[in-house]
Amino acid sequence: MFIWGAWIASVANIDWPSKDAVGTDSAAVALQQAEMITLLDSLQARGINTVIFQVRPTADALYYSELEPLSTWLTGKPASDNALPANFYDPLEFVIEQCHARAMELHAWINPYRINIPIMEEETYNRPGTVFTTHPEWFWKYGKQWYFNPALPETREWLCMVVEDIVCRYDIDAIHMDDYFYPYPIGKKPLPDLKDYRDYLAYCESIGETDPLSIEDWRRDNVNQAIEALSHTIRETKPQVLFGISPFGIYRSDGRTLSNYNDLYADVLQWVHEGWIDYVVPQLYWEIGNKVAPYDTLVTWWAQELEPYSCRLYIGMAPYKHSQQEMDAQRTRNAALPIDGEIMYSAKPFINNNIQLTNLNSQDYDY
Repeated sequence: MFIWGAWIASVANIDWPSKDAVGTDSAAVALQQAEMITLLDSLQARGINTVIFQVRPTADALYYSELEPLSTWLTGKPASDNALPANFYDPLEFVIEQCHARAMELHAWINPYRINIPIMEEETYNRPGTVFTTHPEWFWKYGKQWYFNPALPETREWLCMVVEDIVCRYDIDAIHMDDYFYPYPIGKKPLPDLKDYRDYLAYCESIGETDPLSIEDWRRDNVNQAIEALSHTIRETKPQVLFGISPFGIYRSDGRTLSNYNDLYADVLQWVHEGWIDYVVPQLYWEIGNKVAPYDTLVTWWAQELEPYSCRLYIGMAPYKHSQQEMDAQRTRNAALPIDGEIMYSAKPFINNNIQLTNLNSQDYDY
C-alpha cells in the first residue's frame, strides 16, 4: 500500500485539541472528540490513509498510562496522579477506533527524550510522582529544556517500558519517533554530558579497552542502543507493529548545515542497515532548488540510499510552508523515484491550505 499520511501534533495544541477544547469536563470531552472526527473526516476526504498521532510529546500521555501523567496539552492542568479523571475517556483508544473505522492506519508518535518545551510552566512537568521528580539523576538540562540522559541504561529501559505498554494495550499499526534525539545545538553551547563521557572512558580503562569511542561516536552509540532496544521490544511484544523514524532531512553534512549524524547523533542509515526500523520519513521541508538544502537533491539521495534495503521510504513534506504548485512539483519528482509514501506536516495546514493530492496516484509510482 502506498502511504499518504499526515501528522497530528498535540504538543502546544498545534493540531489537536484546540485550546478551546482543553479540559476534562464533559463539554471539553465532547469538543475534543468532535474536533478529532472533523479532522479525520477532512483528512480522509483528501486521500490520507495513515495518521501519525502524537501521544507522548513531553514525557506525558494522551492515553491511559500508569507510567507517565496525562498530558497538560489535553487537560490544561497538571494531573495529580496518572489515573484518568472521572468520566473521562482514553484519547488514543478513541482515535484508533475512529481511524480504523475509516480504513486509516494509526501510528503512535512519541518523543523519546524531551521532558518539556520552553513555553511550558515548570509546574506542568516538575511535580511529585512523575519520573522526572522520582529519578532526577536520569535527566540533564540544555538551554531551557530538560531531557532524559541518553547515556544511561535506565533511560533506555524506561523508554522501552513506555513503548511496550502502548504496543501491548493498544491496536496501533506502528510506533513512530521524530527527529528529537540529542537536542538541536544552541550556538556553541556544549552538551552537559562530559562527566558521563569521562565515566565511560574510566570504564574502558578499567577493562583494558585501548581504543575507546570519541565523544561523538559515544553519543551515537547511546542512541543506537536505544533504537535497537526499542526495535526488539516492539517485535517481541507484537511483531506486526512497525517501527518508524522521521529524521531531520539531512543525514550527514560537511559542517555547513545541521545533520542527524553530526549534530543530533542519530545514525539513521545504521538503523536501516541493521534492520532495526521498518520505515524512514526524512523531513524534506525545503523547496526544489533551495541553495542550502534542495528538495530534489535530497529526495533523490534518500531514495538511492534506501533502495537496496527492505526499510520503506516515506517522504516528509511541508504543506505548512509550500504552495500547491511547489507541492505538485515535489510530488512529480517523488513519482520518478522508488518511494513508498508521502507524509504531510501537519494536519491542519494540509487541510487549511487546501493542498490537494490530485493528479497522482499509486499507479503512477514505478517500484
